[in-house]
Amino acid sequence: MGAAMAAAPTTFAPPAQRRAPRPLARLRRRPSTTTIITGVALALACLYIFWQLRPDLLFRNTLPAGGDMGAHVWGPNYLKHHLLPHGRITGWAPDWYEGFPFLTFYFPLPSLVIALTSFVIPYDIAFKLVSVSGLIGLPIAAYLFGRLSGMRFPGPVLMGLAMVPFVFDRAWTIYGGNIASTLAGEFSFTISLCFGLVFLGMLARGLDTGRGRALTALLLGATALSHVLPTVFVIVGAIVLYLIGPLRGPRGRARLKYMATVLPVGFLLTGFWLVPIIFRTPYATDMGWEKLTQYTNNLFDKPPLWVLLLAGVGALSSIIYARRTGIALMAIGVIFAGIFRFEPQARLWNARWLPFWYLCLYLLAAVAVAELALAIGTLLARDPERPWRGPVLVAPALAALAALLVTGIPLRNQAAANHSLGFWRLIPLPSSKDQSFVPSWVQWNYTGYQGKQAWPEYHSVIQTMSRLPCGRAHWEYESNLDRYGTPMALMLLPYWTNGCIDSMEGLYFESSATTPYHFLNAAELSKAPSNPERDLPYKSLDVADGVKHLQLMGVRYYMAFSQDALAQAHADPDLRLVAVSKPWEIFEIKGSAEVTPVSAQPAVIRNAPKGGTVWMDIGVHWFQQDPSTWNVPIAADGPSDWQRISVTQDRATEQRQGNAKVVGSGIDIQQPLPVPVRQATVSHLKLSDDRISFDVDKPGSPVLVKASYFPNWQTSGAKGPYRVAPNQMVVVPTSRHVSLHYGYTPVDRLGYAFTLLGIVALIALVRLGAQLMPPGTDDGEQLTLFDQELDFWGAESGGNGERLVPEARPS
Repeated sequence: MGAAMAAAPTTFAPPAQRRAPRPLARLRRRPSTTTIITGVALALACLYIFWQLRPDLLFRNTLPAGGDMGAHVWGPNYLKHHLLPHGRITGWAPDWYEGFPFLTFYFPLPSLVIALTSFVIPYDIAFKLVSVSGLIGLPIAAYLFGRLSGMRFPGPVLMGLAMVPFVFDRAWTIYGGNIASTLAGEFSFTISLCFGLVFLGMLARGLDTGRGRALTALLLGATALSHVLPTVFVIVGAIVLYLIGPLRGPRGRARLKYMATVLPVGFLLTGFWLVPIIFRTPYATDMGWEKLTQYTNNLFDKPPLWVLLLAGVGALSSIIYARRTGIALMAIGVIFAGIFRFEPQARLWNARWLPFWYLCLYLLAAVAVAELALAIGTLLARDPERPWRGPVLVAPALAALAALLVTGIPLRNQAAANHSLGFWRLIPLPSSKDQSFVPSWVQWNYTGYQGKQAWPEYHSVIQTMSRLPCGRAHWEYESNLDRYGTPMALMLLPYWTNGCIDSMEGLYFESSATTPYHFLNAAELSKAPSNPERDLPYKSLDVADGVKHLQLMGVRYYMAFSQDALAQAHADPDLRLVAVSKPWEIFEIKGSAEVTPVSAQPAVIRNAPKGGTVWMDIGVHWFQQDPSTWNVPIAADGPSDWQRISVTQDRATEQRQGNAKVVGSGIDIQQPLPVPVRQATVSHLKLSDDRISFDVDKPGSPVLVKASYFPNWQTSGAKGPYRVAPNQMVVVPTSRHVSLHYGYTPVDRLGYAFTLLGIVALIALVRLGAQLMPPGTDDGEQLTLFDQELDFWGAESGGNGERLVPEARPS
């Protein structure tokens, strides 16, 4: 034990800061053995992942398909052609759900990178390359985390290699972080995770040295703008890294100052996006994803046994040798395992925290291998103070070979089963019955829509729709639509038709408060609906009722294919067959104008909620009641001369699904009086990506605008807009010409002011340089658990500059 301890000394007080070599001197210096090993290992890891992602398909100019990814392709294209020309990154999109605020509730940075890259290379290829960038970059990000946080060689490179089995792990497929999740559409998660790991490494170094404040803040901003969940992960990690260092005395105060500088600046940079989320969340939809309760299975049965065992060794050795990086990983992993276990049913699905638990396990496994290599080198050395270098130099090669065996055997088995070994012929590996689905998923996604056997059928219906007059379309759902590339393929109607035909269903379910009403319609208009939102009062196929709801929502076309739906559609007098593209038949819906006069004065709900579940209760209750009552819109606000009604709780009518209340039940809406108004005549309707304009024959009469309400809508020539159930708008014209425009609100201006302040602060941090960090003392300070201070550029050194064979530092 004494020899092992000598091999891994603990530093309780960070050493004095040392001056880094000049850049030119670093370039002239001959690469060390450890540098060469690190470079080769990381390059092989990244190339191996890239190879399995099929470069031949990535550079093929086809539109990616598969799962959510097949619908994500709409977003950056819309950003490129509609928002950026308006000078916006977030804004209105009429293409889905009667319109929704695009990139207000989703993460803008990956879409922005794709959009900008597509100005240089074809859009389809740009999307593919950005979608895999997080996977390919993850080994480098993990390496940088280890190196910057102060690990000695071979720890950082082993962390990079640990990401190879991590990304190929098939235990989870949609939670985020691995290849399967990325192909399912969670590529933003992986990109954010890369930024986040480097941020944590930079923060760990900065807490030691005071350096890199601007870059660290920038990395935090990039993490947040790429995905919210890895942002939570790195904030927890930042707090852990801070708490396991000195908290008192001059150094403790300096570390607190560093945290109080970097974290606020990082979040200020995201203000243009973050501030609207904070204030506008009531206008989003909670899908009610059901909490996972198989705790032991998800935490301990899904990770491979070898990962669990090595992670345990890594955690134990980190405690024994007081390793900051290992202790931090252990604490972070335990925290996220606890969140997964104890988080109540909430908007954030508890399963989404599992990738961080798995990630910490893989990184702790790398810590274990590094410590074992160091211990073996010490035990085999004649002088424990001068460990033998052999084990630590060989460890990366052995780890790379192990990663190849763990991931390569199921991949090669799959290739052999498909009679397409390719380069696998050159790599002799033992065979087994285990086959990986990853290659088939990669092929399915990146051959694109154009590579599917059903492409002619899909292309035909798209072409058919593109020849029709513009309007919204509701299409019948079934899971077998996956034959087109994804069951979500028809969400791309606006993509293929240049925004002429909008799809009522879209990808970003949570981004629109209209989402629940669409899925209620889908249940009435599909033989085999998906019904993804929990606790809604879904009905079965009833085209007549569904058509009434489509009329209410301003939907022009109904697309059906099943015999049951078609039989009911042909019998409905409000439907007229206008096109056929087998197996699809397209019907135009009578009386579905997107702006219509109101025949009765709206009724305003007293103390109406701004949104959230309370408004959804009201909206669903009203939406599902007898259509004859819809002539009186119920509003959240309105002029003082409009009648007021009350909404009360009614426990006697409450319905339940399991432990949850059915949305819309258990409330009673006071029946409003039908106060007649003179109906206006609406004409010259014009719709664009962020404007709705029309003329009326006489001002003063309310007009219903069948577009999703959001606080950014502003009117010219009218009072309002006022939100009405289910999630639409009423305006009261004050002139003959009325225009609605999706503009900026004080909330948006506050967000942009914060971002501007963040940019100014970032520039100030660059000009100020490194923060002075006082040397640590034992006088009144908590002892640190640090490894030695990082010397990133040290030759023949570990990640923290500690040499395996002590020698004089080169001048």
